[in-house]
Amino acid sequence: MNLDTEMLSPDPAGIARAAALLRGGNLVAFPTETVYGLGGDARSDLAVARIFEAKARPRFNPLIVHLPSIEAARRIARFDSEAERLAATFWPGPLTLVLPLRADAGLSDLVTAGLPTVAIRLPEHPLAQALLKAFAGPLAAPSANPSGRVSPTRAAHVIQGLAGRISAILDGGPCAVGVESTILALDPPTLLRPGGIPAEAIEACLGTALASGGDAAKPSAPGQLASHYAPGATLRLNATAAQPGEVWLGFGPPPADLNLSPVGDLVEAAANLFHALREADRRAGPKGRIAVAPIPDHGLGRAINDRLRRAAAPRP
Repeated sequence: MNLDTEMLSPDPAGIARAAALLRGGNLVAFPTETVYGLGGDARSDLAVARIFEAKARPRFNPLIVHLPSIEAARRIARFDSEAERLAATFWPGPLTLVLPLRADAGLSDLVTAGLPTVAIRLPEHPLAQALLKAFAGPLAAPSANPSGRVSPTRAAHVIQGLAGRISAILDGGPCAVGVESTILALDPPTLLRPGGIPAEAIEACLGTALASGGDAAKPSAPGQLASHYAPGATLRLNATAAQPGEVWLGFGPPPADLNLSPVGDLVEAAANLFHALREADRRAGPKGRIAVAPIPDHGLGRAINDRLRRAAAPRP
């Protein structure tokens, strides 16, 4: 595969071109508030197959469907009262709900990996919203990077991983949240992946504690593989100091080679995570090592730690 990947500006002409490419069954990377997504028509077997091909993604791993409105979401999935409450509170935004798939949803079976459920969300980023409205359909959109590697939060990251493998990139600048969406299943409420909405906020909305779930062998939602978000270098987590030869990725004081947030702010750390991992990987070089400072395991820290544990896991 050797496509001429177009760089599209975040203006009406760029959005129109991106929508036209998507209608033709092509792949377009676009920004969301979390990370850049690799969009393809969720109704087209060919377009979705091209997503798996471009990412070299395991076929059993389902995809998130991005939608422009709650009305469009209701046409694809069945909402109960809890789902409606969560959607009213957190959409548009970085929350993905795994809900029962409607029989007449019209999605490619590749999107759901043959499961009776579908993962859906309404992105908050204005450029993503504009693209979804211009396309006027559901977009399957995993992160726009080779499968298992560090997720992209800038258009340049997409170019590094997928140039020549996708038709276009809609450049919307850096992503504000920087970690993927929180994924939640219901009946009972179960956290499948920590992300951009803290679990504590969801628990407050529902008035109940969340169970934890997810199966790395048979994922029911994206981001559950044991090894994921991985740089080329080896990661050592919860390191209080760097060892000789390690690139030191810090959080809060003291100074480090790179720092997710010098002031210890978890929102800043989440926004910087994937860009900092890429830079640490570049500095570490082939077969290098990265030491990562401890991150508080609450709020967005749970999502950061989840990504770091998967990045540090043994590679398949």
